[in-house]
Amino acid sequence: MNLFPILLQKAPAYTADTPPTANPADGAGDAASIPFHHQAGAEERRVCVVAFLFKRSQSQEEQAATASSKMERKINRREKEKEYEGKHNSTEDADHGKNCKSTLTTLNVGGYLYITQKQTLTKYPDTFLEGIVNGKILCPFDADGHYFIDRDGLLFRHVLNFLRNGELLLPEGFRENQLLAQEAEFFQLKGLAEEVKSRWEKEQLTPRETTFLEITDNHDRSQGLRIFCNAPDFISKIKSRIVLVSKSRLDGFPEEFSISSNIIQFKYFIKSENGTRLVLKEDNTFVCTLETLKFEAIMMALKCGFRLLTSLDCSKGSIVHSDALHFIK
Repeated sequence: MNLFPILLQKAPAYTADTPPTANPADGAGDAASIPFHHQAGAEERRVCVVAFLFKRSQSQEEQAATASSKMERKINRREKEKEYEGKHNSTEDADHGKNCKSTLTTLNVGGYLYITQKQTLTKYPDTFLEGIVNGKILCPFDADGHYFIDRDGLLFRHVLNFLRNGELLLPEGFRENQLLAQEAEFFQLKGLAEEVKSRWEKEQLTPRETTFLEITDNHDRSQGLRIFCNAPDFISKIKSRIVLVSKSRLDGFPEEFSISSNIIQFKYFIKSENGTRLVLKEDNTFVCTLETLKFEAIMMALKCGFRLLTSLDCSKGSIVHSDALHFIK
């Protein structure tokens, strides 16, 4: 606000023609003449006060304008900082996504595709996989541009799990220790090779129960074909292989032939009802006789790892016609 006009309006004007008079309230008496130099000094003081107030008003206006300008610059700077941070964060997110993709590697091992991170393959230095990823070892590519390694694709999952976990974890009943040891040697994983060797040695020292299988054919209508095995799971496999067909309906394995969990005994008379027959589960048109049932039991025993120990009366030229067969595993 400009105070200059107001001050000029309120300030008294002292001239030579109109000298100032004393205020009666001040008790100064009647009007008296004031010397001229007093009049000049009052005029100078009035001008100085007006000038000071005017300058002060200008200074306040300038300060307000300066503060407003600073606030505006601060707001603009903050907006620019936010804009930069947004662009920087979006760039970091894009770089992070790109880096995540670049850390993944696809391997084609014997026709099986495995996707894993590069840090997993480079966990152990001076190995085959670490050499491939870091360019130390040349490796061919398949048609899709993936590394191709001509090894056992199924066993490689155990190799990869070893790299992930740092220890050998195999499923129950795993029997391919020698093959896995060869894979460990090829991929130059000394830790894996040592664990496979240790596991194989423990299995050799652990006593295993011998499984015994006996197939006898007494050629007697009251006895028929008898299959005995001290492992109930083998008997269960025989049962799952053979079913009874009755009037175009599968009735499953006839329980009348199950003597116990270890013994199956097929009689010569399979079923007294007309239209009933034993068949193989995969082929309902193949009618089973005692001879074919014996053959199925022998083939299943060989597939399960049994070894023929003895056979009685092979004079007929075939073990199928033997009176008794003994297997062990």
